Amino acid sequence: MLIRRLAAEERLTTSFPLQAYAFEATPLSRERVDAFHRYLPYNKGNRTLVVEEGGEARATASAVPMRQNLRGAVLPMAGVAGIATHPLARRQGYVRALLCQLLDEMRDGGHPVTALYPFRASFYERFGYVGLPRARTVRFAPADLGPLLRAELPGTVGWERIGVGYPHYRSFTERCLRERHGFAIFPDFRDVGLRDRDDRWLITATVDGSVVGALTYRIDDHGGELVGDDLLASDPYARALLLQFLARHVDQVERISLRVPADELPELWLTDLAVHVEARVSRPGSPAPMARLLSVDALAGLPAGPGRVRVDLVDDRWLAGTHLLDGVDGRLVLAPGGRSAVTGGGPVPTATLTAAGLSALAYGVLDPAEVHIRGLGDVGPEAADELRRLFPRALPYLFADF
Repeated sequence: MLIRRLAAEERLTTSFPLQAYAFEATPLSRERVDAFHRYLPYNKGNRTLVVEEGGEARATASAVPMRQNLRGAVLPMAGVAGIATHPLARRQGYVRALLCQLLDEMRDGGHPVTALYPFRASFYERFGYVGLPRARTVRFAPADLGPLLRAELPGTVGWERIGVGYPHYRSFTERCLRERHGFAIFPDFRDVGLRDRDDRWLITATVDGSVVGALTYRIDDHGGELVGDDLLASDPYARALLLQFLARHVDQVERISLRVPADELPELWLTDLAVHVEARVSRPGSPAPMARLLSVDALAGLPAGPGRVRVDLVDDRWLAGTHLLDGVDGRLVLAPGGRSAVTGGGPVPTATLTAAGLSALAYGVLDPAEVHIRGLGDVGPEAADELRRLFPRALPYLFADF
């Protein structure tokens, strides 16, 4: 078994066909094969590995060099995607070997966090990944937004095709990256595909010259559905401006659908808004994202409460050893080997954590008791109290879909 990194042009005959078989309708049409050539530039900065035996590609995996907000710190993130195996080579350990090498290389290249959309969550949990909330899909009739048409709101709304308005949209997602826990965006070479395809409308909410909300969408037909992507709004006024624009489509479409983060409550947007909110997770086809830490250094300096706990990291290739986590002056300080970062204080409780357990706490998706219940660590009551103070619950919003 040989694992090697592909040159960009090699993807056309190696990784792309394997990925297409795994994730698309096949056999591929001639038009779809030709589209691979157009898609190639948006993969130029990916790291793509392939397993070969006898000169033939047996499995492939890619990592997209992205950025993600972890509790306020914007970190380089490896977005793992396109993991696919030849149908005659499955369940032979190829993906395990590929993933280990790919994460080794991305970690060594300075990416302390990673995320993916799994084909099976339990498989990736063994690699230290933990589940993140899935974005909600919201459906409602535009007529129910009618009260917003009478509201006087600060700001204005702009409307244009994404090909024209892309710089404003990209700039606003950069702002969301800085401000929103869990938020991740593509590198420029990948993200410009949205501009180049130019198959979406863009509406932007602007207040005092600054973009405070954005939504890309398309309309499938007259009397049909306005299909929105992620509703991005920095505050309720920005959200109301975007919804007010959508209300004007009452005589054009029957329904509107949007994606919103897990902490959004559409049922409280308006009185008498009949809304269907759904987060569908299924296998295969509709997975919730997962993420993990690749380095404990990702935790250094994060906002933290006044907790203090020693953690033993076990059963992982990338996270290991004993570390003291100390919330000093509102920031997390790490001391390797369990040595105290500050003097004084009483006995320090100890927790044993897997990589998935520590990642769950860092991303804020599980309580320490849930980490224990799920078998992701051994956390006693005293250690759990300290960990709650260090890592308050938080709902990450990944945003990027890859």
